[in-house]
Amino acid sequence: MNTIVVTVLMIIVAYLAGSISSAILVCKMRGLPDPRENGSGNPGATNVLRIGGASSALLVLFFDMLKGAVPSYLSYLLGLDAPSLGFIAVAACLGHIYPIFFQFKGGKGVATAFGAMAPIGHDLALCLVATWVILVFITRYSSVSAMATAVLAPVYTWWLDERFVLPVAMLSTLILIRHKDNIERLRIGEETKVTRKRSNKKT
Repeated sequence: MNTIVVTVLMIIVAYLAGSISSAILVCKMRGLPDPRENGSGNPGATNVLRIGGASSALLVLFFDMLKGAVPSYLSYLLGLDAPSLGFIAVAACLGHIYPIFFQFKGGKGVATAFGAMAPIGHDLALCLVATWVILVFITRYSSVSAMATAVLAPVYTWWLDERFVLPVAMLSTLILIRHKDNIERLRIGEETKVTRKRSNKKT
């Protein structure tokens, strides 16, 4: 099959996979509030941690990463080049950010982007996870951790496997653009820190 046709098909598949909102589905299955209308309003793992606890957040994180990793890895197995892999990975993230199945209201795309980067190698995945975890522990800001990890991701990739610097840089740029509102909230001191599940007390 023509490479361009395969690339276009995989871009569509990646977007549709990304459009499956793990946060919304996990919250519905567990009887939790809609993450789009509670906490920060962002349907992602960090907000699910705030409203539903660690186990729900881990489920969301796993599935968000999976929907980025699967299309990217399948495209790699199909022999597509680095720029094509980049567009496919970005499509998965755009699906997460603007999900066709959920009124185009999605999350930041961080976990999906990191999932798309993970198949490059275990070393890169470890570097990304370690950077994010360490920075969350130090700063208590998920947004700061995500942006810093995104900036470092192309550097790690260049060090570990320079063939994939371009697609990783594309994903990192998307993450940074998506965090423009967080940057403004950080500037004025109104950004929300990472916290555990809210109290279950009724008022």
